[in-house]
Amino acid sequence: MAGCDRFEKSDSERHILPVSEALDRSDWVAVIMAGGTGTRFWPLSTSQKPKQFLNLFDDRSLLQKSYDRIADLISPEQILVLTNASFVPLVRDQLPQIPAHNVIGEPLKRDTAAAVCLGAALCRERFGNPLMVVLTADHLIEPRLLFQKVLVSAAQSARESGALYTMGIQPTFPAVGYGYLELGEQVEVRNEIEHFRLLRIKEKPDAGTAAAYLDSGRFLWNSGMFLWDTDTIIREFKIHLPDHWTAISEAVVHDGAPQWQAILMKAFERLEPISIDYGIMEKADHVRCVRSTFSWTDLGGWLALSDFLERDPHENCCRGRVLTLDASGNIVFCEHSDDLVMMVGIDDLVVVRAGARTLIARKDRVEEIRKLVQNLE
Repeated sequence: MAGCDRFEKSDSERHILPVSEALDRSDWVAVIMAGGTGTRFWPLSTSQKPKQFLNLFDDRSLLQKSYDRIADLISPEQILVLTNASFVPLVRDQLPQIPAHNVIGEPLKRDTAAAVCLGAALCRERFGNPLMVVLTADHLIEPRLLFQKVLVSAAQSARESGALYTMGIQPTFPAVGYGYLELGEQVEVRNEIEHFRLLRIKEKPDAGTAAAYLDSGRFLWNSGMFLWDTDTIIREFKIHLPDHWTAISEAVVHDGAPQWQAILMKAFERLEPISIDYGIMEKADHVRCVRSTFSWTDLGGWLALSDFLERDPHENCCRGRVLTLDASGNIVFCEHSDDLVMMVGIDDLVVVRAGARTLIARKDRVEEIRKLVQNLE
């Protein structure tokens, strides 16, 4: 696919030593957060099958790619997937390697702090005090070996230092759609990966602020991926979000029991929605960040796909059979490769065909699709 050549491994990357030997496999537990609804990818993404379950690029979904990145580091028995309760069958179908009881359905949407708290409580209940790696299910990350190298570097230091670690992404342009991490002093370089004290987390900026962040060299993109000891993050919950810990830890005692889902529902009903960034990371004292140099894309909507689609001489980015006349700067995505779209005399549109559903939107307003999808569902 055009645009994907930037993911080709360099000679040096091909010779990165296997990192699976760097830490004891039994010491890791991965928690993959896969509960998003993906409304900005309508009509391909729906409430029944959101974007993390879609094959946007090849025969592996974004969720499956997230699993593939860690499969040779962490055994399937120690990978937990937290998702919306209604998506549990989809996860089990796409990741049959993972034991069925490791796919946990969250009964209500309560933001990322609730998901992380549930993951930590399950880690404590099932595994003791493992190194807990919190990963996303809807990001595109390449190359895999470089991602693993950064992950292991952060994991080793998280285990030794007792710090809360997040993975920051080296910015390549002044993005306004991403959050940012402000770096403090460098604390170490491990296996060629830089580690910093994290000063604060910044919300998505306007264009001028994003440009200033990029010029300063002191900011990284916020990836939403974390590493820490289970005991460490539980201690932070007890300090900063005690109601979360009380409700969820009381529920997790019943993990696997016939009434487990009903008890978990009652626990989630007690929680106020809050992100892990603002609930814990902004308040904790010992927080660090690694500078990640792998290629990372938060696939937040159709505009993010333009770099990964075939591009014609008129800057139309397409998947499927697309014929154009006096048309430029459009993004066209067809669910089926034999679908045909013709475009005449139009510029800067997003056109998506998926079954009986079609999206046509100006690129500068495509984010507003969420308003219509909410009304539709």
